Amino acid sequence: MAIEKKQDNGVKKIIFNGFQAYELNHFPYQAVVIPEFGGNLVAFRDVEKDYRFIREPLDIEDFKQNPCLYGIPVLFPPNRYEDGTFEFQGHVYQFPINEKSKNNHLHGFFYDRPWEVAGKGQTENSCYIELSQTIDEQTEVYRYFPHPFTIILRYSLSSKGLSQKVSVINKGTISMPLMLGFHTSIHAPFAKNSKPEDYTVYLAIKDRIDLNERSLPTGKRLPLDENEKKLAAEGISPYFNPLDHHYSAVNNGGNCMILTDKKEKVSLVYDVGNQYHFWMFYNKDAKSGFFCPEPQTGMVNSPNVNLPSSHTGLIELKPGDTWTAESRLYKKEENGGVYG
Repeated sequence: MAIEKKQDNGVKKIIFNGFQAYELNHFPYQAVVIPEFGGNLVAFRDVEKDYRFIREPLDIEDFKQNPCLYGIPVLFPPNRYEDGTFEFQGHVYQFPINEKSKNNHLHGFFYDRPWEVAGKGQTENSCYIELSQTIDEQTEVYRYFPHPFTIILRYSLSSKGLSQKVSVINKGTISMPLMLGFHTSIHAPFAKNSKPEDYTVYLAIKDRIDLNERSLPTGKRLPLDENEKKLAAEGISPYFNPLDHHYSAVNNGGNCMILTDKKEKVSLVYDVGNQYHFWMFYNKDAKSGFFCPEPQTGMVNSPNVNLPSSHTGLIELKPGDTWTAESRLYKKEENGGVYG
């Protein structure tokens, strides 16, 4: 049942399937964030139309076992790193091997850890919650990534949709490598009366990054096949094939994913801006009702790929510097009406 328009705008503390969580409301949108488990934004809804855009963790045990397949998990660093190791400016990093079948490190350190609530509130036109991670010598992550730094993740909800602003601040005395992404899980169909065949997806990609048997880049870029050309042009079913593919993004002001429900005549737009130069596209078995358009700052395994950083997207964050990126999720109606 859809929530009536009389819902109160603002931020409130709730229990979400056993987790302490915060619910953000700004009509017609609603979002839910779980700071204690990955700082994960696990719900983004249109309460007027009863659309659920994000794959929500209704099976809590599966959520705990597979936290990256629900909501918007933070990947720092994103995806895979060969043998869990790489070198940056003379320092060798060794991450734990958590993908034993391929002997890789996978998805970083923050997708299942508690985040601090640094702030929350309401303005005249929006409501927001701000989460943070601060890494120093006292934290476990420092063992593997010996840099003092802070990540600030701010979600705000307004009539323009869901805004995500992420900032990374290098508080150390040497440069640090910055590799960040989000394993965004999109629920499709997002409308209760629609079917998977009612949906097409567009993704702003220009070529595919060739991956080897360990899902690591070979250094080659491949032309898009016929289905991928449709993905990058007029759109195609998000389930046209089982996919776990890596792509370079089109960074010309239109770096986004657009999921269209042809029956409802409405689209979900995921505009990630121009700070994310690569995408992963994952849809599991192409029949589980979700897919993941994953924006990443750099190429998978970027420090180990034998290409310059201008090609891999590896970022050097210098001492005292702050890196910031903003993304937005919102609906767009075919008749020109836009909540976004």
